[in-house]
Amino acid sequence: MFGNPFSSHPYGQQPRAALQHAREQVAALIGARAHEIVFTASGSEADLLALRGTVVAAGRPRPRVITQATEHPAILETCHVLQRLYGAQVTVLPVGGDGLVDPAALAAAMGEDTVLVSVMGGQQRDRRPAADRRPRPLAREHGALLHCDAAQAVGKIGVDVEALGVDLLTVVGHKMYAPKGIAALYVRDGVALEPVVYGGGQERGLRAGTENATLAAALGTAADLAARELADGEPARLAALRDDLHHRLAEHLPGRVHLNGPSQRRLPNTLNVSIDGVLGHELLTAVPEIAASTGSACHSGTHTPSPVLTAMGLDTDRALAAVRLSPGRWSTPADIETAATALIKAAA
Repeated sequence: MFGNPFSSHPYGQQPRAALQHAREQVAALIGARAHEIVFTASGSEADLLALRGTVVAAGRPRPRVITQATEHPAILETCHVLQRLYGAQVTVLPVGGDGLVDPAALAAAMGEDTVLVSVMGGQQRDRRPAADRRPRPLAREHGALLHCDAAQAVGKIGVDVEALGVDLLTVVGHKMYAPKGIAALYVRDGVALEPVVYGGGQERGLRAGTENATLAAALGTAADLAARELADGEPARLAALRDDLHHRLAEHLPGRVHLNGPSQRRLPNTLNVSIDGVLGHELLTAVPEIAASTGSACHSGTHTPSPVLTAMGLDTDRALAAVRLSPGRWSTPADIETAATALIKAAA
């Protein structure tokens, strides 16, 4: 893979073929076409290309971007920059206790100046036809594009860009076992974006610079493995492990374990709970054999609650008690028992 995939000499043939194959693999995972996949170095860069690319390409004075309060900082911080540098208007919609935006609030926020709606993908959506889904028809009615940061969803649940009706969708490699430093943006055929990097015309002219064929190939392989696991029922296996962990915690810490978010229509691999009487970061510090997170931030020794949980209406104490526990590809029932035992002991 030493050669430049953009070169015409023989050394470029292998990496060029690897790039194309990786595009096909990523596209197959999300129901897209290979030429609609643009490789980037991170999900944050893919989000930047989607948001800034849309706003600048629209060429409108004071274009409006609509998003939601629970988005990743890659979305929210980019929106702030778009306000500062391009005069964009940004509407950040609140979410309910289930983490979802009220469709009526989205409809009320839409206007002729709206150029982009960006809502994350994580919870499992219903199976209604695409025409019945709220964000896409609303965006289409106003001539706006629809972007979905699906970093947490792709590879965990079935994601189909046609069924979702999205114009832009972010895929992140390390969220599905590819190396860090590789991601992709699905760009629907015909969508015009301003490039995120200017220069030699690589990646449909949207991201100049010599492609990292090795990392792209790794992402393609990860996408292929994820597609096979989805077909083999991996989501159901993970959901069973997740529910077993939740049951064990609730049984041995009666009345103290509270599920954050909905009990249905959620990712199969994620359990977010708050345990009364203990701070999340202190609980995880007491069980170093478990790799998990709290979502809270630490500034000068003071912990602040997860902005996502706060946006969902959780009070400070419950948000600071939250831990996010995620079984994965190599997790076993024995691992769940070990984790539950350690957490229960520390919490007790």
